[in-house]
Amino acid sequence: MKIINYQECHQKDLKKLSYEWLEKYVSIEPIDEEMLNNPKSFILDGGGHIFMAQHGEHNETVGTVSLIQVDDKTFELAKLAVTEKYQGLKLGQHLMEHCLNVAKQQGATKVILYTNQKLTKAIGLYKKFGFIEIPLNNNKYIESDLKMELLF
Repeated sequence: MKIINYQECHQKDLKKLSYEWLEKYVSIEPIDEEMLNNPKSFILDGGGHIFMAQHGEHNETVGTVSLIQVDDKTFELAKLAVTEKYQGLKLGQHLMEHCLNVAKQQGATKVILYTNQKLTKAIGLYKKFGFIEIPLNNNKYIESDLKMELLF
């Protein structure tokens, strides 16, 4: 598996992976539509990053994750998804490690994320990396009922 930076040619894969995950576990919200239809303006132009996980000899795109820059010292981890066929291979863990390393390299002191309490496997992964639950404020997602942060 390798992790690469998103390019416009990956938009179809980004949308496919994200919609697959959203439709299975929660729902597609207006902010998701905006983010996935305009990743350059919504994420990249603001100092954020999108990463794609590729697997196999044909470099099949099997996972994605985004870092949205909140301010000079904070990123939001968003849209972590691994296609069902490749779940259980620790790809999500590798994507998380990559994101956190990039955030640190860019001088971030904090990474936040919004999730839903029913996503127990994801929450377990976040806790494994040291994320803790914090009060849910400035929630921009309809279905999020949990906010977490990791301080560096």
